[in-house]
Amino acid sequence: MSRELPPGEEEAPGGDGEGGAGEGGCYLALCARPVHFEKANPVNCVFFDEANKQVFAVRSGGATGVVVKGLEDRNPISFRMEDKGEVKCIKFSLGNKILAVQRTLKSVDFLNFIPDSPQLEYTQECKTKNANILGFCWTSSTEIVFITDQGIEFYQVLPEKRSLKLLKNQSINVNWYMYCPESSVILLSTTVLGNVLQPFYFKSGTMSKLSKFEIELPVAPKSSKLSLSERDIAMATIYGHLYVLYLRHHSRTSNSTGAEVVLYHLPREGSCKKTHILKLNRTGKFALNVVDNLVVVHHQDTETSVIFDIKLKGEFDGSATIHQFVLPPRSIQPYQIPVAGPASVTSQSPVPCKLYSSSWIVFQPDIIISASEGYLWSLQVKLEPVVTLLLDKGKLMDFLLQRKECKMVILSVCSQMLSTTERGSLSVIATVFDKLNHEYKKYLEAEQSYTMVVEAGLSRSNPLLKRPVRTQAVIDQSDMYTHVLSVFTEKKEAPHKFTIAVLMEYIRSLNQFQIAVQHYLYELVIKTLVQHNLFYMLHQFLQYHVLSDSKPLACLLLSLESIYPPAHQLSLDMLKRLSTANDEIVEVLLSKHQVLAALRFIRGIGGHDSISARKFLDAAKQAEDDMLFYTIFRFFEQRNQRLRGNPSFTPGEHCEEHVTFFKQVFGEQALMKPTTF
Repeated sequence: MSRELPPGEEEAPGGDGEGGAGEGGCYLALCARPVHFEKANPVNCVFFDEANKQVFAVRSGGATGVVVKGLEDRNPISFRMEDKGEVKCIKFSLGNKILAVQRTLKSVDFLNFIPDSPQLEYTQECKTKNANILGFCWTSSTEIVFITDQGIEFYQVLPEKRSLKLLKNQSINVNWYMYCPESSVILLSTTVLGNVLQPFYFKSGTMSKLSKFEIELPVAPKSSKLSLSERDIAMATIYGHLYVLYLRHHSRTSNSTGAEVVLYHLPREGSCKKTHILKLNRTGKFALNVVDNLVVVHHQDTETSVIFDIKLKGEFDGSATIHQFVLPPRSIQPYQIPVAGPASVTSQSPVPCKLYSSSWIVFQPDIIISASEGYLWSLQVKLEPVVTLLLDKGKLMDFLLQRKECKMVILSVCSQMLSTTERGSLSVIATVFDKLNHEYKKYLEAEQSYTMVVEAGLSRSNPLLKRPVRTQAVIDQSDMYTHVLSVFTEKKEAPHKFTIAVLMEYIRSLNQFQIAVQHYLYELVIKTLVQHNLFYMLHQFLQYHVLSDSKPLACLLLSLESIYPPAHQLSLDMLKRLSTANDEIVEVLLSKHQVLAALRFIRGIGGHDSISARKFLDAAKQAEDDMLFYTIFRFFEQRNQRLRGNPSFTPGEHCEEHVTFFKQVFGEQALMKPTTF
C-alpha cells in the first residue's frame, strides 16, 4: 500500500543505533546507493508505493511540486498538481503512465502521464454506498483495485476516455488490507477480531477469490474487538511460494517463552496451511523483511537482527516445522551518511546513520525507510561473514547453495577447507563435494530433459516450457578445477597422499551422481602421481579403470614413456579400447609437440612406412630442439634407404626446406650416404 511516512512512526525497531551484539561478522547491510528524498515535515508529505518501490515527496498537496524516486529508476519524476486537499495515498500505475491520488474517503483522482495526452484529472467514486476507501492498489498498467471498509472494487482504467470501467466487485467487511505486488494478491482482514483473512488474486482483468483462513491468536481474546493488527502481518514470496507471516508476540504453548513468526503457505488453489514456526526466543518490538529467500527479523530492544532459512532442516511438531535462527543475532553493518552541501562543507567526515532508529519503517520484501533522515535502502545479505559464523561445513553449504550470489564464496570455502591452516577431514570434504554435485546433477538433468523435449519437437505444444536457469549454485568441474583443485595441487602445501585422496574424493562424488568426469581432472591426478613418483599407484588406477579412458589421457600417458616406460603400452591399450583412428592420435600427439611419442606409437601399430615425413619434420622443427630434429630426420633417411635403397627424399615428399635446414645445422657431411650391397 502507499503509506504516508510520518517522522518518528514507531513501527520498526527503534534505538540509538549503537549496533548491538558487536559488529564482528555483520551479515546484513544497507545498500550502498540508497534513494535520498526530502525528509517528512509539516509542508512535505512522504509516501511509499510498494508495487513500484517508489518514494513520493508531496509538497503543499502537490502545488509546489511532487518528486518521485525509486531504487531502480535513477531519474526522478518531477511534476506539479493542483492542491485539492490533503493527499491520503498516491501511486503510479505499473509503467508510470497513470497517476492515482486519493484525497477523500469516497473517491480517487486520476491523471494521465501519456505523451500528447491532456493533463486533466478525472475522478472515480467508490460504488458502494456509505463505504469509505481504505486505499487502492494498481495490479497492472491499467487495472486498479479500490479497497473499502465494505469490500473491494476492481476497475479497468481507460486513459483515452478519461474514465473507469468496473470489472468486478465483492462485498465483505474489511478492517485493513495488505498487497503483495510480486504475486498480485490482496489480503483482507475480516470479522470482528480481524483474524480471518480473505485473499484475492488478480491477473489480466480477472479477480479470483482464494480460500479464506484463520490466524490462530495466542490466547482467546477476552472481548470482541480487533485483535489482529496489520503491523503483525506481512506477505512475501519465499522460494517461489507465497507466505503470510504472522508475528505472534506470545507463543500458544504455555511452556514456551518469547515471540515467534508463524508462516502460512498460501497456494493459488487449495487451503492455506500453517507450515513453519520461526522461534525468536525473545519479546519486544519486531519488524520483518525477506531478503534472498531468508526471513529477517529485526529486534528493537537489542538493535540486532536474525535470519531464518525455511529450506534448512527444522523440527516437525506434527503440524509445522519449527526453526531456530541460522546465525547468532547481529546488528546491521554500520552505515555512514555522506554530508550533503557545498564542497567546502562536504569535506566533513560522514555522519553515522542511526541504525534501528525509531523513524525506520519496514516494507516487504527488503525495503527500509528512514523518514526523518530522508533515505530509502534495500537490505542485503553478506555471505562472507556467514562462513566464519557457521562452522558446520555441511550446514554452511546447505545455506550458501540457496543464495543468489554464492559461487565465489562457495569456491573460497572449498579452497580454505583444503588449506594447511583450516584443513577439513576427508569425510567433511566428501560431504561438501556431494552437496555441490547434487546441485550440479539436478541442473544437468533439467538441461537434458529440456533438450530432449526440444529435439522431439514437443516445445511448440508446451509454450510454458523454459530452458532451466543456471544459478550460481551450479558449481561444475571446470569451476572446481580452475578455482580450487589446480591451485591446491600447485601449492604443494599438503602431504601428497592427502592431495591425491582429495582429487579421488571429488572424482568419486562425480561418479556417485553419474556425472561424466572431465579428462582434465584425471590429468591432474596423473600429474600429481608422477610428481611424487607414485607410478605403482598410477598403474593400479589405470588397470582397475579408476581413471576412465579418454584420448587426452592416452596422449598424456604416451608423453610419460621417457620417465615411466610401461606408460606407452598402457596408452596403446587405452586407445585400442577407445577404437580411436590412428591418424587422429598422431595429430593430437604432434599438436602437443610429442613428436617422438607419435613416432613410437605409429611404429607400435606398424604404420611407419606410409606416414608423411614432412608432417613429422614440421613438428620437430617447431619444437626448436635440434637433437629431436636430427633424430626424426635420421629416422626418415633410414626409412627411405630401406624402402627405396636411397636415403634422399623424393620431390613428392616436399622436404627440401628441411634438408636445407639439416645441412645448415649439422653440415652436409652429416647427410646419410646411400648404402650399396
